[in-house]
Amino acid sequence: MPIQGGHDQAVNAVVNEQLLSFNERNRNRARLLISCPDQPGIVAAVSQFLYNEGANIVQSDQYSTDPEGGRFFMRIAFDLPNLEAKEEALCRAFEPVAARFAMDWRISFAYRIKRMAIFVSKQEHCLLELLWQLKSGDLIAEVPFVISNHQDHQEIVESFGIPFYHIPVSKESKSAAEAEQLKLLAGNVDFIVLARYMQVLSPQFVSQYPNRIINIHHSFLPAFVGSKPYERAYERGVKLIGATSHYVTYELDAGPIIEQDVVRVNHRHNVSDLKRIGRQIERVVLARAVKWHLEDRIISYNNKTVVFV
Repeated sequence: MPIQGGHDQAVNAVVNEQLLSFNERNRNRARLLISCPDQPGIVAAVSQFLYNEGANIVQSDQYSTDPEGGRFFMRIAFDLPNLEAKEEALCRAFEPVAARFAMDWRISFAYRIKRMAIFVSKQEHCLLELLWQLKSGDLIAEVPFVISNHQDHQEIVESFGIPFYHIPVSKESKSAAEAEQLKLLAGNVDFIVLARYMQVLSPQFVSQYPNRIINIHHSFLPAFVGSKPYERAYERGVKLIGATSHYVTYELDAGPIIEQDVVRVNHRHNVSDLKRIGRQIERVVLARAVKWHLEDRIISYNNKTVVFV
């Protein structure tokens, strides 16, 4: 374990103060996420339930794929006094409402700050964006460690007071490396962010964290999947380049898309220009996706997402 110096402690103090402040402000805040067949009465039933429990709704968003037999999605943020002591009872009380409408649902308690592991390879731009936003309080999360198959960013990570684990990966050692990673992750994290981690995760690994591994792909999917997208984009003379953040599934670069963005380019931009511009998009798109995951704004269904922002 790295020895943490004064700078590490100062960064930790700032982040810890932000986490404590967030926890205090949100000690009675929860978020209810719902997906179910659309039918009349859902909003009324949920609102009545929260009213009966003494909760105050502070934000409500809903979406239907089709009011006539479609799928209904809902996110409600609410405040309930002394919420921590009522967690289990609240969930049990909601079960009859959920059963009545055949809901897939969960209640997330805002004061339970999520823990995310960051995986990175040699490119640092997405990693740095996440670290800066954590330090500034734009992202509210705990980072128990960063894992990398290279040692390039150890000093940067440790300067933020975060433990760094170097786990080399080769074709021959991939299974052993993933076993070591999973051992570190077990019971310590809620989700994983691949901040330009240039390794394909095995189906066995992905199955441990369904819809809890966020990746950034350096192209506007579904175009130019796989390797060297900027070279291929340049060869095609594209006029837009972009980045896509998505949840990782068994199929490469085909998981539910969370966020995308594009920038216009032209014939004067060479491959190096495209990569430089692309890095700027990648860091922003990934940070947005992570923020929305942390704030429970994403509902996945049929390999797509509904994102309430």
